Amino acid sequence: MAMPTIEEWRAGGATWRWRGHEVFWRAAGAGPVVLLIHGFPTASWDWAAIWDALAARYRVLTLDMIGFGFSAKPRAFDYTIGAQADLYEALLARDGVTRYRIVAHDYGDTVAQELLARQAEGAAARIEGAVLLNGGLFPESHRPLATQRLLASPLGGLVARATTFPRFAAAMRRICARPLPDDELAAMWALVEHNDGRGVMPKLIGYMAERRRSRARWVGAITGARVPIRVIDGVDDPISGGHMLARYRELVRDPDIVELAGVGHYPQVEAPAEVTRATLEALARLDRATAA
Repeated sequence: MAMPTIEEWRAGGATWRWRGHEVFWRAAGAGPVVLLIHGFPTASWDWAAIWDALAARYRVLTLDMIGFGFSAKPRAFDYTIGAQADLYEALLARDGVTRYRIVAHDYGDTVAQELLARQAEGAAARIEGAVLLNGGLFPESHRPLATQRLLASPLGGLVARATTFPRFAAAMRRICARPLPDDELAAMWALVEHNDGRGVMPKLIGYMAERRRSRARWVGAITGARVPIRVIDGVDDPISGGHMLARYRELVRDPDIVELAGVGHYPQVEAPAEVTRATLEALARLDRATAA
Protein backbone atom coordinates (compact mmCIF):
# COMPACT_ATOMS: atom_id res chain seq x y z
CA MET A 1 0.00 0.00 0.00
CA ALA A 2 1.28 3.48 -0.90
CA MET A 3 2.38 5.77 1.90
CA PRO A 4 -0.44 8.27 2.58
CA THR A 5 0.35 11.93 2.07
CA ILE A 6 0.28 14.16 5.12
CA GLU A 7 -2.99 15.63 3.82
CA GLU A 8 -4.51 12.14 3.64
CA TRP A 9 -3.13 11.35 7.09
CA ARG A 10 -4.74 14.51 8.47
CA ALA A 11 -8.06 13.75 6.77
CA GLY A 12 -8.15 10.41 8.58
CA GLY A 13 -7.91 12.05 11.98
CA ALA A 14 -9.67 14.66 14.08
CA THR A 15 -8.93 17.31 16.70
CA TRP A 16 -9.99 17.96 20.25
CA ARG A 17 -9.19 20.72 22.72
CA TRP A 18 -6.84 19.94 25.56
CA ARG A 19 -5.91 22.64 28.06
CA GLY A 20 -7.22 25.18 25.56
CA HIS A 21 -5.14 23.89 22.63
CA GLU A 22 -6.11 21.96 19.47
CA VAL A 23 -4.66 18.45 19.38
CA PHE A 24 -4.62 16.26 16.28
CA TRP A 25 -5.27 12.58 16.89
CA ARG A 26 -6.13 9.38 15.01
CA ALA A 27 -7.67 6.02 15.87
CA ALA A 28 -8.40 2.84 13.92
CA GLY A 29 -9.04 -0.85 14.40
CA ALA A 30 -10.41 -2.94 17.24
CA GLY A 31 -8.99 -5.14 19.97
CA PRO A 32 -6.26 -4.53 22.56
CA VAL A 33 -5.16 -0.90 22.52
CA VAL A 34 -1.77 0.08 21.10
CA LEU A 35 -0.62 3.66 21.73
CA LEU A 36 1.90 5.02 19.20
CA ILE A 37 4.17 7.82 20.47
CA HIS A 38 6.22 9.72 17.88
CA GLY A 39 9.60 11.41 18.10
CA PHE A 40 11.32 14.80 17.65
CA PRO A 41 11.00 16.86 15.49
CA THR A 42 8.41 15.03 13.39
CA ALA A 43 4.88 13.81 14.16
CA SER A 44 2.43 10.90 14.16
CA TRP A 45 2.77 10.58 10.37
CA ASP A 46 6.01 8.71 11.19
CA TRP A 47 3.75 5.70 11.87
CA ALA A 48 1.88 5.84 8.55
CA ALA A 49 3.81 2.99 6.92
CA ILE A 50 2.98 0.52 9.72
CA TRP A 51 -0.44 1.90 10.72
CA ASP A 52 -2.68 -0.36 8.63
CA ALA A 53 -0.86 -3.56 9.64
CA LEU A 54 -1.28 -2.72 13.33
CA ALA A 55 -4.87 -1.53 12.92
CA ALA A 56 -5.79 -4.83 11.24
CA ARG A 57 -5.30 -6.56 14.62
CA TYR A 58 -5.50 -3.88 17.29
CA ARG A 59 -7.17 -0.65 18.37
CA VAL A 60 -4.46 1.84 17.45
CA LEU A 61 -4.32 5.36 18.91
CA THR A 62 -1.91 8.18 18.21
CA LEU A 63 -1.65 11.97 18.24
CA ASP A 64 0.66 14.83 17.41
CA MET A 65 2.09 16.06 20.67
CA ILE A 66 1.79 19.73 21.59
CA GLY A 67 4.40 21.58 19.54
CA PHE A 68 4.45 18.96 16.77
CA GLY A 69 2.77 18.23 13.45
CA PHE A 70 -0.85 19.35 13.11
CA SER A 71 -1.34 20.09 16.82
CA ALA A 72 -1.09 23.54 18.36
CA LYS A 73 2.38 25.04 18.87
CA PRO A 74 1.86 27.78 21.45
CA ARG A 75 4.86 29.87 22.43
CA ALA A 76 3.58 30.17 26.01
CA PHE A 77 3.53 26.50 26.97
CA ASP A 78 5.64 24.46 29.37
CA TYR A 79 7.07 21.91 26.93
CA THR A 80 8.03 19.13 29.30
CA ILE A 81 7.96 15.36 29.02
CA GLY A 82 5.51 15.35 31.90
CA ALA A 83 3.10 17.59 30.01
CA GLN A 84 3.25 15.34 26.95
CA ALA A 85 2.60 12.30 29.17
CA ASP A 86 -0.41 14.16 30.60
CA LEU A 87 -1.66 14.64 27.03
CA TYR A 88 -1.44 10.93 26.23
CA GLU A 89 -3.17 10.05 29.48
CA ALA A 90 -5.95 12.47 28.50
CA LEU A 91 -6.30 10.71 25.13
CA LEU A 92 -6.51 7.32 26.84
CA ALA A 93 -9.14 8.60 29.28
CA ARG A 94 -11.09 10.21 26.43
CA ASP A 95 -11.17 6.86 24.63
CA GLY A 96 -12.11 4.96 27.79
CA VAL A 97 -8.87 2.94 27.79
CA THR A 98 -7.97 1.04 30.96
CA ARG A 99 -5.22 -1.24 29.57
CA TYR A 100 -2.84 -0.61 26.68
CA ARG A 101 0.50 -1.31 25.02
CA ILE A 102 3.03 1.30 23.90
CA VAL A 103 5.03 1.58 20.68
CA ALA A 104 7.36 4.61 20.86
CA HIS A 105 10.29 6.24 19.08
CA ASP A 106 12.98 8.80 19.95
CA TYR A 107 11.49 11.61 22.11
CA GLY A 108 8.48 9.33 22.42
CA ASP A 109 10.66 6.77 24.24
CA THR A 110 11.17 9.31 27.01
CA VAL A 111 7.42 9.95 27.20
CA ALA A 112 6.96 6.18 27.41
CA GLN A 113 9.50 6.03 30.24
CA GLU A 114 7.51 8.66 32.13
CA LEU A 115 4.29 6.69 31.57
CA LEU A 116 6.03 3.54 32.85
CA ALA A 117 7.22 5.46 35.91
CA ARG A 118 3.65 6.62 36.55
CA GLN A 119 2.44 3.03 36.30
CA ALA A 120 4.53 2.20 39.37
CA GLU A 121 2.73 5.10 41.10
CA GLY A 122 -0.76 3.81 40.29
CA ALA A 123 -1.72 5.42 36.97
CA ALA A 124 -5.35 4.87 35.97
CA ALA A 125 -4.65 3.04 32.69
CA ARG A 126 -2.35 0.03 32.95
CA ILE A 127 0.52 -0.62 30.54
CA GLU A 128 0.79 -4.27 29.48
CA GLY A 129 4.07 -3.95 27.59
CA ALA A 130 6.13 -1.67 25.37
CA VAL A 131 8.07 -1.66 22.11
CA LEU A 132 10.73 1.05 21.98
CA LEU A 133 12.47 2.16 18.78
CA ASN A 134 15.69 4.18 18.52
CA GLY A 135 15.82 6.78 21.27
CA GLY A 136 17.86 8.22 24.10
CA LEU A 137 16.89 5.75 26.80
CA PHE A 138 20.09 6.58 28.68
CA PRO A 139 21.36 10.18 28.56
CA GLU A 140 24.97 9.00 28.84
CA SER A 141 24.65 7.04 25.57
CA HIS A 142 22.69 9.68 23.63
CA ARG A 143 24.75 11.37 20.90
CA PRO A 144 22.80 14.38 19.60
CA LEU A 145 23.64 16.10 16.35
CA ALA A 146 25.52 19.39 16.50
CA THR A 147 22.34 21.17 15.38
CA GLN A 148 20.45 19.68 18.33
CA ARG A 149 23.12 20.87 20.75
CA LEU A 150 22.93 24.35 19.22
CA LEU A 151 19.12 24.36 19.45
CA ALA A 152 19.49 23.59 23.17
CA SER A 153 21.97 26.44 23.65
CA PRO A 154 21.29 30.17 24.15
CA LEU A 155 21.55 30.43 20.36
CA GLY A 156 18.54 28.13 19.93
CA GLY A 157 16.20 30.81 18.61
CA LEU A 158 18.65 31.92 15.94
CA VAL A 159 19.38 28.33 14.95
CA ALA A 160 15.68 27.55 14.59
CA ARG A 161 15.03 30.59 12.41
CA ALA A 162 18.04 29.73 10.25
CA THR A 163 16.93 26.15 9.72
CA THR A 164 15.78 25.55 6.16
CA PHE A 165 14.50 22.51 4.31
CA PRO A 166 17.92 21.74 2.76
CA ARG A 167 19.52 21.81 6.23
CA PHE A 168 16.75 19.69 7.68
CA ALA A 169 17.01 17.18 4.83
CA ALA A 170 20.79 17.00 5.20
CA ALA A 171 20.46 16.25 8.92
CA MET A 172 17.86 13.55 8.28
CA ARG A 173 20.11 11.95 5.67
CA ARG A 174 22.94 11.82 8.21
CA ILE A 175 20.87 9.89 10.73
CA CYS A 176 18.96 7.58 8.33
CA ALA A 177 21.04 4.72 6.93
CA ARG A 178 18.46 3.94 4.23
CA PRO A 179 17.89 7.10 2.17
CA LEU A 180 14.43 8.61 2.50
CA PRO A 181 12.65 9.80 -0.66
CA ASP A 182 12.65 13.54 -1.24
CA ASP A 183 8.85 13.72 -1.01
CA GLU A 184 8.87 12.08 2.44
CA LEU A 185 11.53 14.48 3.67
CA ALA A 186 9.49 17.40 2.29
CA ALA A 187 6.40 16.11 4.11
CA MET A 188 8.32 15.84 7.38
CA TRP A 189 9.57 19.40 6.95
CA ALA A 190 6.04 20.64 6.23
CA LEU A 191 4.91 19.10 9.53
CA VAL A 192 7.78 20.81 11.36
CA GLU A 193 6.97 24.18 9.80
CA HIS A 194 3.17 23.91 10.24
CA ASN A 195 1.80 26.56 12.64
CA ASP A 196 5.23 28.25 12.82
CA GLY A 197 6.74 25.15 14.38
CA ARG A 198 10.30 26.39 14.12
CA GLY A 199 9.44 28.98 16.76
CA VAL A 200 8.96 26.36 19.48
CA MET A 201 11.83 24.02 18.58
CA PRO A 202 14.23 25.52 21.15
CA LYS A 203 11.64 24.81 23.84
CA LEU A 204 10.97 21.28 22.61
CA ILE A 205 14.68 20.42 22.62
CA GLY A 206 14.67 20.98 26.38
CA TYR A 207 13.94 17.27 26.66
CA MET A 208 17.70 16.57 26.46
CA ALA A 209 18.35 18.44 29.71
CA GLU A 210 15.24 16.84 31.23
CA ARG A 211 16.67 13.40 30.49
CA ARG A 212 19.77 14.25 32.50
CA ARG A 213 17.82 15.72 35.42
CA SER A 214 15.34 12.83 35.54
CA ARG A 215 17.76 10.03 34.72
CA ALA A 216 17.11 8.05 37.90
CA ARG A 217 13.34 8.12 37.35
CA TRP A 218 13.32 7.33 33.64
CA VAL A 219 16.16 4.82 33.53
CA GLY A 220 14.65 3.19 36.60
CA ALA A 221 11.38 2.83 34.72
CA ILE A 222 13.23 0.62 32.22
CA THR A 223 15.57 -1.31 34.50
CA GLY A 224 12.80 -1.89 37.03
CA ALA A 225 9.95 -2.48 34.58
CA ARG A 226 7.47 -5.17 35.54
CA VAL A 227 6.07 -5.48 32.02
CA PRO A 228 7.78 -6.86 28.89
CA ILE A 229 9.81 -4.35 26.88
CA ARG A 230 11.16 -5.02 23.41
CA VAL A 231 13.73 -2.69 21.84
CA ILE A 232 13.86 -2.50 18.04
CA ASP A 233 16.95 -0.59 17.01
CA GLY A 234 18.46 0.55 13.75
CA VAL A 235 22.07 -0.13 14.71
CA ASP A 236 23.57 2.28 12.15
CA ASP A 237 21.95 5.26 13.86
CA PRO A 238 24.66 7.75 14.97
CA ILE A 239 22.37 9.12 17.70
CA SER A 240 21.07 6.01 19.46
CA GLY A 241 22.18 2.99 17.49
CA GLY A 242 24.51 0.15 18.43
CA HIS A 243 26.21 2.13 21.19
CA MET A 244 22.85 2.61 22.95
CA LEU A 245 22.18 -1.14 22.69
CA ALA A 246 25.54 -1.84 24.35
CA ARG A 247 24.47 0.29 27.32
CA TYR A 248 21.04 -1.35 27.35
CA ARG A 249 22.65 -4.78 27.65
CA GLU A 250 24.77 -3.53 30.55
CA LEU A 251 21.78 -2.27 32.53
CA VAL A 252 18.84 -4.51 31.61
CA ARG A 253 18.65 -8.15 32.62
CA ASP A 254 17.63 -10.61 29.86
CA PRO A 255 17.05 -7.84 27.27
CA ASP A 256 14.64 -8.41 24.39
CA ILE A 257 16.37 -6.71 21.47
CA VAL A 258 15.82 -6.77 17.71
CA GLU A 259 18.79 -5.33 15.83
CA LEU A 260 18.21 -3.95 12.33
CA ALA A 261 21.45 -3.84 10.38
CA GLY A 262 21.76 -1.15 7.74
CA VAL A 263 18.99 0.89 9.39
CA GLY A 264 19.35 4.27 11.09
CA HIS A 265 17.40 6.50 13.44
CA TYR A 266 13.91 6.14 11.86
CA PRO A 267 13.42 2.36 11.58
CA GLN A 268 9.63 2.57 11.18
CA VAL A 269 10.18 4.78 8.11
CA GLU A 270 13.38 3.21 6.78
CA ALA A 271 12.41 -0.44 7.33
CA PRO A 272 8.64 -0.60 7.91
CA ALA A 273 8.29 -4.30 7.03
CA GLU A 274 10.95 -5.34 9.53
CA VAL A 275 9.55 -3.07 12.24
CA THR A 276 6.00 -4.30 11.62
CA ARG A 277 7.08 -7.92 11.88
CA ALA A 278 9.08 -7.41 15.09
CA THR A 279 6.33 -5.27 16.66
CA LEU A 280 3.52 -7.70 15.84
CA GLU A 281 5.60 -10.55 17.25
CA ALA A 282 5.98 -8.69 20.56
CA LEU A 283 2.29 -7.76 20.64
CA ALA A 284 1.22 -11.34 19.89
CA ARG A 285 3.33 -12.50 22.83
CA LEU A 286 1.42 -10.03 25.02
CA ASP A 287 -1.86 -11.35 23.62
CA ARG A 288 -0.93 -14.86 24.74
CA ALA A 289 0.23 -13.68 28.15
CA THR A 290 -2.92 -11.68 28.88
CA ALA A 291 -5.14 -14.53 27.68
CA ALA A 292 -3.45 -17.09 29.94
